[in-house]
Amino acid sequence: MRCEARFTGRVQGVGFRMVTHEIAQRHGLCGWVRNEANGSVLAVLEGTSAAIDGCLDEIRERMSGFITGVSSSRFDDDHGYDGFEIRS
Repeated sequence: MRCEARFTGRVQGVGFRMVTHEIAQRHGLCGWVRNEANGSVLAVLEGTSAAIDGCLDEIRERMSGFITGVSSSRFDDDHGYDGFEIRS
């Protein structure tokens, strides 16, 4: 399963991508995270539904002081990423 999650708020310049990377790896997910030009952060998470749910919950909890909104879409396919990376 693949999830594309967009986080809005004061999510750039606060270590958001590093925290997301750490949490995603702990949950055994593959994919990537990057800052977007509009000030949001986009994360693509691939793995089981339960692992994605746990990852998103933990990101929301740890970064709650910076997040004002989260939108996500889920897909039955994946791109077969190998590991999880921080993209520029």
